[in-house]
Amino acid sequence: MDVVVSIAASSSSVFTASQTKLSHCFCVIRNKKTIINRKFVSDSTKDLLNRSSINHKIRAISVDEVNAVKRESLAGLVNDVDWPSPSDEIPFWKRKFHTRDVNPEIPDNIEKDSELLYVIHVTAEMAPIAKVGGLGDVVTGLARACLLRGHKVDIMLPFYECIQKDDIQELSLMSTYSSYFDGNWIQTNAYSGLVSDIPVILIEPMNQFFKGEDVYGGSYNELEAYLFFSRACLEWMQVTGTQPDIIHVHEWQTGALPLLYWDMYCYLSLQKPRIVLTIHNMEHYGECRQEQLNKCGLDGSLYATIDKAIDDRTIGHNPERLSLLKGAIVYSNSVVTVSATYLNETLCSGWLASALLTNRDKYHGILNGIDTVMWNPASDVFLPANYHAHNTDGKKVCKQYLQRGLGLAFEGRVPLVVCISRLVAQKGLHLIKHAINHIEKHGGQMIVLGKAPDGRVQEEFEALAKLHNKGSTIRILLMYSEELSHMLYAGADMVLVPSIYEPCGLAQMIGMRYGSTSTTYANTKLLYGSFQVPIVRKTGGLADTVFDMDDQSQPEVANGRTLDRAFSYYKEKPIEWAHIVQKVMQIDNSWNKTASKYIDVYNSIRVRW
Repeated sequence: MDVVVSIAASSSSVFTASQTKLSHCFCVIRNKKTIINRKFVSDSTKDLLNRSSINHKIRAISVDEVNAVKRESLAGLVNDVDWPSPSDEIPFWKRKFHTRDVNPEIPDNIEKDSELLYVIHVTAEMAPIAKVGGLGDVVTGLARACLLRGHKVDIMLPFYECIQKDDIQELSLMSTYSSYFDGNWIQTNAYSGLVSDIPVILIEPMNQFFKGEDVYGGSYNELEAYLFFSRACLEWMQVTGTQPDIIHVHEWQTGALPLLYWDMYCYLSLQKPRIVLTIHNMEHYGECRQEQLNKCGLDGSLYATIDKAIDDRTIGHNPERLSLLKGAIVYSNSVVTVSATYLNETLCSGWLASALLTNRDKYHGILNGIDTVMWNPASDVFLPANYHAHNTDGKKVCKQYLQRGLGLAFEGRVPLVVCISRLVAQKGLHLIKHAINHIEKHGGQMIVLGKAPDGRVQEEFEALAKLHNKGSTIRILLMYSEELSHMLYAGADMVLVPSIYEPCGLAQMIGMRYGSTSTTYANTKLLYGSFQVPIVRKTGGLADTVFDMDDQSQPEVANGRTLDRAFSYYKEKPIEWAHIVQKVMQIDNSWNKTASKYIDVYNSIRVRW
């Protein structure tokens, strides 16, 4: 039979365990301080223990006694929790969290690069102060990874009215200058500060731009606001004499900056920088009329050609349109998208495929990472109990915390599936709806967290919420909460990511970091007959990060399952499931792993003065 052994040594030695048929008993080796659980002990390890000069005491115990120790440990955690209730006046995810009092666990073992760079990110989003989707997470994570490698990094961001100033440390007015827009020079403030220990420069124009309660969707013209922002960032560098090695722009919102740089600012004093564009999602292309581009000081008619910025879909139409994203592809020194699979997909299909093929020599696929400082279950301030791969007891507390707070049943061993997503067609809305019914039918629980920008989709999910939220198994929460998303990843057993297409996807990587098996796909389509609902579809970055555990051809990277097989495994093999949780938590999806590829791109185009 297989043997479970608990080992506690009075030295720092760690003994390697392996499978064997040792005896028909359970053993524990104790000392005064610690107990380290190991499932198997080989004959060679037993001999090592017998020969060791360390003073060990071995005695036989029962399975019940081992479990009693675990229950006692978990009980201590449970007793310290201020359990929430659905009837609480303030929902548990809106409680006060002392985030400013917490020192993040910054890795101290990262080697510094020999050739150091100065990189400025120009972006519409940054986590956590101005986050709508994965773009904000990527900018923060990549910036931190480069800082830890010794590089100088700034993030330039619009100073949205909705940004909470208390969330920015050392906030101060750095300079006031004027930037051009639509025949006028707009007075503009530039503030400096720190967000999660990352330097930021916030651009605040003295007009109506970036006003409103949300990052997007204010009463101003959004496209014109980002045209202004793109030039205002370059103007600030110009008037302050700032010469970064790399200006890294993101998405269509900053797509005008490469045009402005190469056709205007490089002829002034701003000559050192080179431009990198990251495309996070090719669905958003920045449709722009020529007269709108005129407003930032460029002649829009000059870009209405097939080799520059004309939107290929509108050729011959009246009017023809420009695409800021296409213009940025043409004018940037290097273009990156967020996974190798998505790069191949975009070269094979889509209206931008021709422009990307033309610029293939400067087009790279670099898989996103996650910010393991911000996403760390061992120190996450939003969790009722922290945990790590070698002691996951806190995860059980997090799950029950969610269940109690949302009014879900919390007795018995029931798998909990979460889906955290913008409710848009890309994310597989029909698969989410099928999964809700399927999970409820097969004895699981599910929580959906997300907002729908389309009013019709919002109404559809409101109807689903009205139907399901009264029970004890399903909760559909039509909002976004950064705090609650952390709690959901921690409390979930499985994470659902059924995207129709997904350039990279962070949910599956964050889920693994928190021990939630963001499982895998059996097929690329929903199999209604056998009810094999893919928890992750084989597309884009999902195909690069999640691998079927039942595919014996690649056991070393296997980290997921389809929904029915995951349910069966969870219910029938709890010990093996616990091992899976520990395994996925130790997978390295950090930016520390992939930032070097961005550094290589930066170095390949930099100018050495």
